[in-house]
Amino acid sequence: MRFALRKRNRLRAEPRARQLPAINWRRIGTALAVFLLATVGGYGVVLALDQPIRIVSVEGRFQRVSPVQVEQAVTGGLQAGFMTVDLDAVRAQVEALPWVDHARVNRRWPNGLRVEVTEQVAAARWNENGLLNTRGELFIRDARHVPPELPRLSGPEGSEWQVAQRYLSAQGRLIEAGMRMTALRLDARGAWELELANGVAVRLGRREVEQRLDRLIDTALPVMTARARDIAYIDMRYSNGFAIGWKAADARRPAPAHANETREAREAPAHRSTA
Repeated sequence: MRFALRKRNRLRAEPRARQLPAINWRRIGTALAVFLLATVGGYGVVLALDQPIRIVSVEGRFQRVSPVQVEQAVTGGLQAGFMTVDLDAVRAQVEALPWVDHARVNRRWPNGLRVEVTEQVAAARWNENGLLNTRGELFIRDARHVPPELPRLSGPEGSEWQVAQRYLSAQGRLIEAGMRMTALRLDARGAWELELANGVAVRLGRREVEQRLDRLIDTALPVMTARARDIAYIDMRYSNGFAIGWKAADARRPAPAHANETREAREAPAHRSTA
């Protein structure tokens, strides 16, 4: 009997089948209605505030770009209003102007835009009429006016940054030694040649450029200083020395019949590398 009662009680304790909760359609409908009203209301506010842009304020220090050019770049294809205007697109239009490095564009309540422009800074001349900025980037390929005081850098297409970095590194070391570089060239074979402020060309070649530059500063410059006006070039492409090419106009050193220059070797160079 006890066993039977326990079995009957166990059967009574069996849980009933679960039922899905009833869906409150009224609450869902209310939430959807509130959402739609908020969306429509927000869109209406945007439309109400999306007034035509009537004022463009241009700020910055201008030397190569005029505020009128910037304003024309902003308003030329502007069709959107105050709230819907694409600020990134406007910025790209301004930065597409020559001599503009970067721009910032912000909304100015209630119907204006504020454009802040930073101009490019020309740090060097590139090849014939190109200009490099302070980051070694070519920002103008054919400039109408190239400031004559800029250093002249040249090299193959795509080597602008490489040449600019080499110039910055070498120029700092030369200035410390009391000399200044006015030109740096990289030819298609990868050979380097620089020109000093006194007009003397220095041939560094393709290999061991940094070591040859060290030897120029430590050994060749002291020798060159006394007779810089008579020297046409210094050839550093030697393993343990350098060579000086004299100008043919030097009356104290008559030029040989087969050449316009003579060469005086220093430190008894063993051989000259072709690099």
